[in-house]
Amino acid sequence: MSEYLQPNQGQPQQVNLQQLAQQFMAGLQRHFDMLAFNMVARESVQEDAYNSRVNKPRVMPAAQHHQNFEQMQAYARDLLVRQVINDCMNLAVTGMNNAHFFLALVKITKANSNVSPEAQQEAQKAQQTFVPSQLDEKFNRLEKDFGILCELEDSIISLGFIMQALMQQGGAVKEPQVDENGELVLELKAVKVLSRDTAAEKPKGKLVDQRRIFREGDMLTFTDLELQLILITIASFADSLFKAVSLYAKSVKDDNQS
Repeated sequence: MSEYLQPNQGQPQQVNLQQLAQQFMAGLQRHFDMLAFNMVARESVQEDAYNSRVNKPRVMPAAQHHQNFEQMQAYARDLLVRQVINDCMNLAVTGMNNAHFFLALVKITKANSNVSPEAQQEAQKAQQTFVPSQLDEKFNRLEKDFGILCELEDSIISLGFIMQALMQQGGAVKEPQVDENGELVLELKAVKVLSRDTAAEKPKGKLVDQRRIFREGDMLTFTDLELQLILITIASFADSLFKAVSLYAKSVKDDNQS
């Protein structure tokens, strides 16, 4: 299925939705691989190697503020957590923004690939309202305007609250981030192995939910595996979103042809 997605020097640019999804997942895979690389690199660093590298220039910008190996381990870990969650939120929002523009064009043109300048302008106007809107409002607009209920919406919202706590509260969970039960719940997607058939190339498994529950006053901490599962969760979210977009476009096209 093809549709016009983004303007290109004033002209509509035709983009295949399947290719868009593949490009998104390819980018997500690079984030996943880079995270694994950084984790392995961090585990491999030795204190002597760190000290040797620090002293290589024989001078420091402000030696009185130099941090030792253990301090830098903790700082690097904290920085990694923030980076992973921030990148994941950016990826999720980018996916939603792209999906919305695609949906807007499908709705306006009734899934017709011949996009008039007027239709493109109308879609861009809707996009200008959608892009700066708050995360919860984005989900509301997708549901209200296109009937799309996003799987893992709660997980994406929770990641937004987690990022807020990390950036504004030093990683402490406070009242704005918890629900009526005083909890901040993050559901992650993990693989449950169903069988280990030695004759098969890969073990059979399925995605299942894995929950982390934080309460008001808790400090946000994540294992290395949980950081990786956050990326898996974003992949699952994007996959369900793109499938929903495809189904919407198909239904509009079918209705228009009937």
